[in-house]
Amino acid sequence: MATVVEYLNENELKWQPSFSGELSSGIDGYRGALIVEEGKALSPDRKLPPKIQAKQVIMTSNEEMKFFACELESFHDFKPFFEKFDKFLTKEGLYLLFVTDLEKEGTFVYNNVTFTAYPLDESSVWNELLELADLEKGDMKKLTSEEKIETLVEELEDNFDAEDSKTYEEMLGFVGESSKQLMGAV
Repeated sequence: MATVVEYLNENELKWQPSFSGELSSGIDGYRGALIVEEGKALSPDRKLPPKIQAKQVIMTSNEEMKFFACELESFHDFKPFFEKFDKFLTKEGLYLLFVTDLEKEGTFVYNNVTFTAYPLDESSVWNELLELADLEKGDMKKLTSEEKIETLVEELEDNFDAEDSKTYEEMLGFVGESSKQLMGAV
């Protein structure tokens, strides 16, 4: 079976990566976005941005995703995400979703894979993960890209506490309006 990174490369699913490489443990690390649903092709060599993407991805993987965290614009984007990457998701993995239109957090099982989803307001996935891992941003600044991913993931894998157990259908009931504040020029 192909590794996750081989699958991403073969299918051109990486979008604006800030890091993609091997970590000291021999597994692959990735930061960037992943294409869930491609944008319309305007010509053979020109496409619109992806219709659906997993943004702000932090991932460790080999033949399977061991750790995966991302931002989804809507909880309704979860199913297309799952369908695109399900062959790499396992019962043993730690999968965290930060969703802009979710009003309440919860841990749910979907096709025998456990996910924990959180509302994402004004923060970033990275900052939310640092808070969950009880790590200081200042301490992380001294580290290389590889060390940042390794430190964060190790801390989360060792100390992660799941949220209240919900069903997928209950999680759908927590979908509201997107509360994420867009920053930048007005």
